[in-house]
Amino acid sequence: MDFQTIIDYAKKCVLENYANFKGRARRAEYWSFALCSGVISTVLNLLYQWTNAGFFSILAYIFSLAILVPGLAVAWRRLHDIGKGGGWYFIVLIPIVGWILLIVWLCKDSQPGENEFGPNPKE
Repeated sequence: MDFQTIIDYAKKCVLENYANFKGRARRAEYWSFALCSGVISTVLNLLYQWTNAGFFSILAYIFSLAILVPGLAVAWRRLHDIGKGGGWYFIVLIPIVGWILLIVWLCKDSQPGENEFGPNPKE
């Protein structure tokens, strides 16, 4: 996968599916969004650390709030893709074990064919 594909998936999550909790999301879509938002967040926090300017701190908080809904939506659709209801996302509330289980599920391959949440996006 090239850099442009990663950016396209991230834009698709934010611009086209901002608050879409229906359907399915491929692994590439989820992890591209996670990568792009993680890099931007890290850069903003590093700029704050290096400059100690409150502007970058405020920007980081605004960015975090802006990606909260799309991040939850793409994770929700990703869980749909493996055949689990989106509510399983809240398993992260269980310390350590919940996070590990969610990461394993987010890394799983798509459920083949159509499931109760829609057609397979790979096909």
